[in-house]
Amino acid sequence: MRILIVNPNTTASMTRRIAAAAERVLATDTQLVAVTSSMGPASIEGYYDEALAVPGLLQAIRQGERDGADAAIIACFDDTGLDAARAMAGIPVIGICEAAVATASFIAQRFTVVTTMERSRLPVEALVHRYGMGMRARVRAADIPVLSLEDPASTARERLCREIEIALREDRAEAIVLGCAGMADLPRQLQNEFGVPVIDGVAAAVKQAEALVTLGLSTAKRGAYAFPVEKTYTGMLASFQPDVAPAA
Repeated sequence: MRILIVNPNTTASMTRRIAAAAERVLATDTQLVAVTSSMGPASIEGYYDEALAVPGLLQAIRQGERDGADAAIIACFDDTGLDAARAMAGIPVIGICEAAVATASFIAQRFTVVTTMERSRLPVEALVHRYGMGMRARVRAADIPVLSLEDPASTARERLCREIEIALREDRAEAIVLGCAGMADLPRQLQNEFGVPVIDGVAAAVKQAEALVTLGLSTAKRGAYAFPVEKTYTGMLASFQPDVAPAA
């Protein structure tokens, strides 16, 4: 099978980190295609960045599906553009936040999501509630700018570890979810360091995407995720005009 993973920001070095994390858990017969968005912000920190990252994300998923992808993963913990992508695509689309919290729920009664900035904490907290985990999960921000995760000289790892320590002590967390795709290279190290399960949404999404494809399941096309209605789009968004939906 062929899995597309899209980094919806434009930082290619982060895409490489995400791809490396995904490849560590790929089944032997799975091909990974990792893509960096061609337009939008260098990182996604808050609602404004998220909104402007969606067109590039949708463009990448549409092209990936045309090129033969069997499933797509959105590699941003805000699950940027997830609903729109599911409506547009005929293949399964997985968000790494939803994949991570679902995975955590299998192995821990209480867990904490540790994300980057306070402005990102609130959208992630809303997602955790949407996914039905509000009674089991707490969301914390480690005050880490996303791009600092790319800088070996930054204090990002130390801040992350400090917030994990607080989560284990104050939240009585039984597991930790890393709330940013830029942390995808850290779960094994942190699991060894803290002695609790540490879940990376990228790896979790890869295994869930593989499972859906193996089961022959895709997004329901009745109701909320029905293909977009054919209509005219104008201006800068003309190229996003919906294709004719496949015949039922």
